[in-house]
Amino acid sequence: MTSRRWSGAWARPPEETRSPLVDVLIPTVGRIAELGVTLAGLAGQDEPAFRVVISDQSDEGVAQAPAVAAMLRVLTAQGREPRVERHLPRRGLAEQRQFLLDRASADYVLYLDDDVWLEPGSIARLLDAITALGCGFVGSAVQGLSYLDDDRPREREPLEFWRGQVLPEKVERGTPAFERWRLHNAANLAHAAAEQDVPEGSWRAYRVAWVGGCAMFRRSALLAAGGFGFWHDLPREHVGEDVVAQWRVMERFGGAGILPSGAVHLEAPTTIDNRDVEAFTALANARSEERKR
Repeated sequence: MTSRRWSGAWARPPEETRSPLVDVLIPTVGRIAELGVTLAGLAGQDEPAFRVVISDQSDEGVAQAPAVAAMLRVLTAQGREPRVERHLPRRGLAEQRQFLLDRASADYVLYLDDDVWLEPGSIARLLDAITALGCGFVGSAVQGLSYLDDDRPREREPLEFWRGQVLPEKVERGTPAFERWRLHNAANLAHAAAEQDVPEGSWRAYRVAWVGGCAMFRRSALLAAGGFGFWHDLPREHVGEDVVAQWRVMERFGGAGILPSGAVHLEAPTTIDNRDVEAFTALANARSEERKR
């Protein structure tokens, strides 16, 4: 028995569903086709029991768009309890993520970008990894499969696997740990997985700088690290808010990536035009100014 109702039961009266172990949190703005693909990836997951919460900051709203509405209906029939929250005005990426966190209640939260397709079994692997490792977060970094023929072994040189317990660590710009960001370029993780020959359905944990696009947190750890409450200290237009939250969780509870990833970036154009303000730098500058006063 799985937590996903199969098609033979879709028209039956709703049964008592299992309490979700994971809340999948999706921030979206201005994307319909990509969000539909993201939701289709979620519809292909069996375990664990999860629910879906979408924070929609699109001007016209996405819930009535045919592709999105159809996948919301599928997820509802499956028992995934999808919910779309209209959340305007826009106050920045960090505030939108905090808005989603405030609506979560499951033990684990999976932040999933609205342009990422997940291989079936991905959420189960993430949950298995985070419970086995006991750390604050694990992630499946997104891969661009248009780069499958672009092998970059030098960019994979920082790959270092965790052996045993995942320990807290501090990552900052200018440190060797920061250079791990190159691991997540192009299709590097797909090439790394092929080299490691990881058995199907299993995973290996490795050290990361951060994980973009698909990261599962122990909700209690993310809350203990302050969540995305720092949004108050940022201008509306910023990037890198996920890096700040992950670094704070890593410093207290540890974090890891898992190989293989199973997360595919749709390689759609970015919806963020202004990338001038990097959240970590802006927050560091703000703290420096406060100390001078």
